[in-house]
Amino acid sequence: MKIIRIGAGAGYSGDRIPPAVELAEKGNLDYLVFECLAERTIALAQLERSKDARLGFDPLLRDRMEAVLPSCVAQGVTIITNMGAANPQAAGEEIIRIARELGLKRLKVAVVQGDDVLPRLHDHELTIMESGAPLRSLGNTVLSANAYIGAEALVNALRLGADVVVTGRVADPALFLAPLIHEFGWSMSDWRMMGRGIVVGHLLECAGQVTGGYFADPGYRDVPDLARLGFPLAEVSEDGRAIITKVEGSGGCVTTATCAAQLLYEVENPASYLQPDVVADFSGVTLTQVGPDRVQIDGATGHPRPATLKVTVGHRDGFIGEGQISYAGLGAEARGRLALDVLRQRLESSGIQALDSRYELIGVDSIHCQTLARGYQPYEVRARVAMRVGSKNDAERVANEVEAMYLNGPASGGGVTKSVREVIAAASTLVPRDLVQPTVTTMEL
Repeated sequence: MKIIRIGAGAGYSGDRIPPAVELAEKGNLDYLVFECLAERTIALAQLERSKDARLGFDPLLRDRMEAVLPSCVAQGVTIITNMGAANPQAAGEEIIRIARELGLKRLKVAVVQGDDVLPRLHDHELTIMESGAPLRSLGNTVLSANAYIGAEALVNALRLGADVVVTGRVADPALFLAPLIHEFGWSMSDWRMMGRGIVVGHLLECAGQVTGGYFADPGYRDVPDLARLGFPLAEVSEDGRAIITKVEGSGGCVTTATCAAQLLYEVENPASYLQPDVVADFSGVTLTQVGPDRVQIDGATGHPRPATLKVTVGHRDGFIGEGQISYAGLGAEARGRLALDVLRQRLESSGIQALDSRYELIGVDSIHCQTLARGYQPYEVRARVAMRVGSKNDAERVANEVEAMYLNGPASGGGVTKSVREVIAAASTLVPRDLVQPTVTTMEL
């Protein structure tokens, strides 16, 4: 039976590159997929593109392509990636440029576009999914609107013989589903096979998470050689059954536990996981350890795809001013709490209008928002104030108040850091499918 080997080269925009190189060189792959977009990532990319039309793609595109293109071309490995972000066309041109610099003789790049629906949003009365408010209530703060497209356009790109397929906002599992449809000739209305392909993509999309990343808990869930964590690959057969594994000798592990953790990741309802290509049903999935670092996946199915597509809308949402200062030694917690009390009073009387604010002692109550049992006296704390406000100027005033604690606060404060950053928030809405019309263009070296 025909087996296709697909590797996961990245699970987010800033992911590590050496594990992807290991996959490219030693994974005996047919496809290497780089999944690098999060909800806010593409809005930030749109912001970069608005400043320079040559930008807007993933900032590590060059580093990744320089690292893996030679091996992938030599071994016939096709690359699929959403590193095009807000500017897939510029990303494709950059990949051709890199290939030329590397001395490669031939490369065909397919660029998939059409996920950017911002110009057409105003033609529809849309609702923000998180709040129920009309999308138009965001006014002129909207920066971007990108639909989660499915696998069909990627399949078309592969049929054109692309060595690299670069796109923008695509549903993460669809990046892995597309080569399976292309290689096995699956019908895109065969919901069972679509569901089986989606579960493979879902398990691979976060790369190192399924090989033990974000999993280790010493003494409870030990992960061997975490410093050399390898990224996963799937061996997928024509009937949709798959084995999740990794390059032999790489760090990490592939177990039923690591796979189960990833299987449930971001899945609200395992029986109804909405994707552009199918409503996947993971409720009957079985995980079987069939060898060291080899887990067999079976039992996924699916139901007819949704009538709408999800769109992530990026919008400006104020600025955050933040400052931190440390206190150590006897009485550290008391001095840290006094610092927070003083800062709260000063900022409340400053006239700054806070949209959100946090006053916390890192190491004491910054995560669970409650103090530890009485009697415990930490020997060091770090006071942190963060406030979301309407203007950059007010955010700078917040950060400066924390810095002023050097000479205007409790004894022995030190190590102040401060920052100001614009908040790019993400909202979601649903649009009719016919609003989204993906296109494929090719360029060659």
